[in-house]
Amino acid sequence: MRRILLLPVLVIFTLVSADAKTAPVIRLQAGMVIRESSVVSREHYQLNAPNTLSYALIEIAGENIVIDFNEAVLQGSGDKSRPDEFYGLAIRIRKGSRNITLKNAVVHGYKIAILADSVENLRIDGADLSYNWRQHLQSNREREDVSDWMSYHHNENGEWMRYGAAIYLSACKAPVITNTTVTGGQCALMMTRCEKATVADNVFTFNSGIGIGLYRSSHNSIYHNRLDFNIRGYSEGFYKRGQDSAAILVFEQSSDNIFAYNTATHSGDGFFLWAGQTTMDTGTGGCNDNLIYGNDFSYAPTNGIEITFSRNLVMKNIVRNCDHGIWGGYSFETDITDNSFEDNRIAIAIEHGQSINIALNGFKGDRTGIKLWSREKQPDDWAYPKLRNSESRNYWVAANRFTSVAVAYDIMGTDTVVLNGNSKLDVGQTLLLGERVENIDTSREEDFLDMEYQKDERLKSIPDSAMPVSVLPEGREQMRITEWGPYDFRYPLLWLRNIDSSGNAHFEVLGPGGKWRISKHDGYEILSQSADSFPSALVAKPLPSPERKIELVYEGPAFTDQFGKQQSSGAGFSYREFLPHAKWNVQWYRWDAAHSPAGGFAGFETVLNQAPVFSAAYDKIDFTWWGAIGRNLPSDSFATVATTTMELPEADYEIGVTADDFVKLFVDGKELIDAWDQKYTELDENTHHRIRIRLAAGEHHFRLVHAENTGLAMLMFYLKPAGS
Repeated sequence: MRRILLLPVLVIFTLVSADAKTAPVIRLQAGMVIRESSVVSREHYQLNAPNTLSYALIEIAGENIVIDFNEAVLQGSGDKSRPDEFYGLAIRIRKGSRNITLKNAVVHGYKIAILADSVENLRIDGADLSYNWRQHLQSNREREDVSDWMSYHHNENGEWMRYGAAIYLSACKAPVITNTTVTGGQCALMMTRCEKATVADNVFTFNSGIGIGLYRSSHNSIYHNRLDFNIRGYSEGFYKRGQDSAAILVFEQSSDNIFAYNTATHSGDGFFLWAGQTTMDTGTGGCNDNLIYGNDFSYAPTNGIEITFSRNLVMKNIVRNCDHGIWGGYSFETDITDNSFEDNRIAIAIEHGQSINIALNGFKGDRTGIKLWSREKQPDDWAYPKLRNSESRNYWVAANRFTSVAVAYDIMGTDTVVLNGNSKLDVGQTLLLGERVENIDTSREEDFLDMEYQKDERLKSIPDSAMPVSVLPEGREQMRITEWGPYDFRYPLLWLRNIDSSGNAHFEVLGPGGKWRISKHDGYEILSQSADSFPSALVAKPLPSPERKIELVYEGPAFTDQFGKQQSSGAGFSYREFLPHAKWNVQWYRWDAAHSPAGGFAGFETVLNQAPVFSAAYDKIDFTWWGAIGRNLPSDSFATVATTTMELPEADYEIGVTADDFVKLFVDGKELIDAWDQKYTELDENTHHRIRIRLAAGEHHFRLVHAENTGLAMLMFYLKPAGS
């Protein structure tokens, strides 16, 4: 059988190789359309794409075309230095094309590297599509910024493309993506309305958004991929939000897919599945009958596996050290079988689940093994619970193993749970029952239950049952999110790990190998430093200074920096803080419907003539209000005015403001940021506003005017020398 299967593969490889040998050699040019098999001359092509996704730099059209890019480098956005300013579409395969193969493409510096729409039998093999567009993140060590949150809930009109992608496929049938690398970007592979895809043996790691994303895509096979460190929104000891990043994202009626033998660790969610708005509005459908088998979803700051409003099979996965191992809100008819859970806060958490089988799983060191519950009142704006029964009911929990678990079962608001033959060793509390619980059957809990199961027939289509070997550090503390995304261990980094009770700063000195030395430091007294190899440590005492920095020099082999550029021995790396002395005077005001900020700033500004409801002084503007701004103060319909004067040296500065909902910034009486429009709060990523300005030495006056409508409110101010 194996020989019969291998023969056609060998024949295909021979045909492709023969075709490549006889194909003409071409040079890449802007605006070219490739219509025949070709080999690209191996050069470095600096070609900027049109500043739109409606047109591509290079197009491919036709049938039965093999293009060997021959590791030629296609580099875009040559007039930009920041990844969040990269633009354009590098390569488009035109609609209606068939049997297209792209080999050995290297594409950097674009908003989207490769896009295909309505293409049948597309194959991408051996590509390096790293270091394309990604967002500049505003969250820092101590707190997150709402503008870093992404939203993938809608993609009917290509909304996902605003986040960029290495590969974006729409309505493609039977695409094959293999042996391709994507790192240092935001989204690797994004598929909408695709079917029968094979995505195998790829490395999509260290991106700040999504490893693989599916939307209305079914009957796809995704296996043997390394999808680790697709993460943002995490700071060890401060917050663990993920901000909708994920190794694998499955949204909106994506069903009957296979996800097998992937490593998907250290990502916002390891696996993030949501039925979609269609299901929320109709109570029908879902992302159903997906097989999630034999993957590693460990070290997710949020959920190792999130499966909601859907029916799926979750089997033989590894889920370690996550907040929730599985979050299964509103799941139904779902099997969770033979998985390994370890050191999670809650291993399995299911809200409003129905007809769930939980069997043969191992739980070790989790605070809570299985938590089942329901709310008494569900959100008023959800159609889903109004259109179908969503009670929490009908669980069969059998033949699981609990070891060193604080609480095995935590159940409330649930009807009919059968506990059968589950073993326990060193368990603190077996059963914690809350209110509204009926029909908990423990009559056979102490029985020995010998169970077996058959492998899903769909696994026969996967050629190998081995997971990729992980070569990356383990543990959530290894996730260090820089302003451009997760640190990838390939370049030297001076990382502030913590500040002790004496105020001393403890740094990690990280790098790929070689040695390091301190070249300069201002605003810090160096208290101690460990070995001059990597990894190492350094302790410094902050001194009263508006600008602090520690500069180090790397000595060792050449390395690739966070922007994909090669750097040699002698390169510098540093840690910097810019904290100019400022005393902000902040005043809050109420406004009424007659003075709504949506009516324009001129009419609203009269609100500021009345007496403020509260005033205070602050060292910085760094506010996130989840409710009222203070005791007996408003949570909605309020305005904020913050003013300060700073003494600054002459320099180019980057000034940023994140605001929800309305904001204006005035510097020295001149309006520099005008975001007084509700359009800026329709998407979280549009709530941050940035300018660059040259300021002369001396005093400068800053004035922020902010208005909150309803819900979450935020106001944050950033100032730093440009390029720091």
